[in-house]
Amino acid sequence: MSSEQIRFNGRVAIVTGAGAGFGREYALLLAERGAKVVVNESGGTDSVEGASAGSANLVVNEIKLKGGIAVADHNSVVDGAKIVETAINNFGCIDIIINNAGILRDRSILKITEQDWDLVRGVRLKSSFKVTQAAWPHMKKQNYGRIIMTSSDSGIYGSFGQANCSAAKMVLIGLANTVAIEGEKYNIHCNVIIPTTASRLTRGILPDLLFDDLKPQLIVPVVGYLCHESCEDNGSYIESAAGWAAKIHSVRGKSCVLRASIGQDMITPEYVKSVWSKVTNMKDAQHVNSFGDVSGYLLEVMEKIKQSKIDGFQDNFKYGAKDLILYALGIGATVKNANDLKFLYENHPDFHAIPSFFVLPGLLLSLTTNLVASALPERKADLTNVLHGEQYLEICDELPTSGNLTSTGQVFDIMGKSAGAIVVTNTNSFDENGRLLVKNQSSIFVVGAGKFGGKNDPIPGVIPIVNAPKRPPDDTIRYNTSEDQAALYHLSGDLNPLHIAPNLSMMAGFKTPILHGLCSMGFSLRAVLAKYANNNPSLFKCVKVRFAGPVIPGQTLQIDMWQESKRIHFLTNVVETGKNVITGAYVDLKQVIASL
Repeated sequence: MSSEQIRFNGRVAIVTGAGAGFGREYALLLAERGAKVVVNESGGTDSVEGASAGSANLVVNEIKLKGGIAVADHNSVVDGAKIVETAINNFGCIDIIINNAGILRDRSILKITEQDWDLVRGVRLKSSFKVTQAAWPHMKKQNYGRIIMTSSDSGIYGSFGQANCSAAKMVLIGLANTVAIEGEKYNIHCNVIIPTTASRLTRGILPDLLFDDLKPQLIVPVVGYLCHESCEDNGSYIESAAGWAAKIHSVRGKSCVLRASIGQDMITPEYVKSVWSKVTNMKDAQHVNSFGDVSGYLLEVMEKIKQSKIDGFQDNFKYGAKDLILYALGIGATVKNANDLKFLYENHPDFHAIPSFFVLPGLLLSLTTNLVASALPERKADLTNVLHGEQYLEICDELPTSGNLTSTGQVFDIMGKSAGAIVVTNTNSFDENGRLLVKNQSSIFVVGAGKFGGKNDPIPGVIPIVNAPKRPPDDTIRYNTSEDQAALYHLSGDLNPLHIAPNLSMMAGFKTPILHGLCSMGFSLRAVLAKYANNNPSLFKCVKVRFAGPVIPGQTLQIDMWQESKRIHFLTNVVETGKNVITGAYVDLKQVIASL
């Protein structure tokens, strides 16, 4: 703790509403520490009506008895120029203002009269403005000033029956923000105190137990420091009560981009509703210091839209070792295979993600936003009428084993078929430094949504499937799936109830829940990596598949593979039925290392 006492020698201070409570304590502290104080009190009752000069005179006498210097001012607090004139006429300058005057008119919003509204606004808000405005030229000329605005809990949080007070106190924060900005270059600092304490204004409002334990003396030192030249804060809001203090500041959530391009000028209320949980998500909120922060952020968003890094739909995807291990188990990795341990043990010296894990950011973005439905005329697409048709995944950079990805998605193409619509979506996922890590392209079939006159063929840029060579496969691997495979895989985030809820799977035409198509793809990719990449996921470049049929958990998957240079074609079928479940599929590798 510093041994040097905070002093105000030579400083001149105005304290409004200083006849009792907070104001009296402020005046006594400043005078005791060397300031010359103008003690303003225009009223001696809660209503500030019919006031006498007695209370201000009593405080002045109290200061003088202790050897301090003070003068009483009996002007109305809205006559700021007259109060400042008292300071100038008696002491020649003004250095400190504590805008403390208050009044209550507790009424519910339906019962507040215009007089109630105007009285509270005048005493609490207008007075702070008028005193500050009148003192401004003097502070600017001397290149120094310290100003305190007094807000309240009702201004920050609201309070039943105090709409007039709440409004005035919140507006005072806006006033303080601007005063702080305009005063910065003149060494004029303006801060806000938000006190909770017992006073004549809160008697009868606070519970007796709480009222008796709250004392102005426990907050006054906080304000005393804010008034001192050594305090560098400017534009701060300080909440304080019962010997406790904390800074309050504004934060902004992660946000949600509502349009896909600079030229898009229409956004529907229905779309806003669909992404409202993202708009209001405060999980990754960030401190906002000023409007410059806000405008700078908006310019950054606009630039990202121009660069197509934000495509109208955005989501965050946070993952770690536990997520990678759970996914690996979900697609059949096992400790029975020593080569799989690198996917199952976080402290393995070569711990890696299985690349197909990174289909999840794109999948979850589609599930948690209205991405697919936004492309359809009727904007109707949900888990009851969508089927996963095709999937493309490309790894663009080295993958960390933990991170927080930002995924941005757009509808890339839409085709109309007699039985439904095909919606093609592109999703790019970036790390915290803006590095593009993953590209996903999904083709989603929406049952019954195709009768809108759409085209039949895809546009360039939709990744095509490639059929396997017409020769016997070069290699084959079989994997058994567990009856719990779908239940385990859905823990990775693919929560479509079709894969876990028997009643919903029966409604969709299946006797039992079926395995996720992406789970079958994960099994197939494991086979390719095992046979042609020495189980090294860093050799993986991309994969493309078409989902051709269902798999029942517990069935056996057979993956037939053909090598053509660095491309490995594969076909996946169910051994028990002989039916194909993945067709037209391939994996591109950076290097082929065939297993013996």
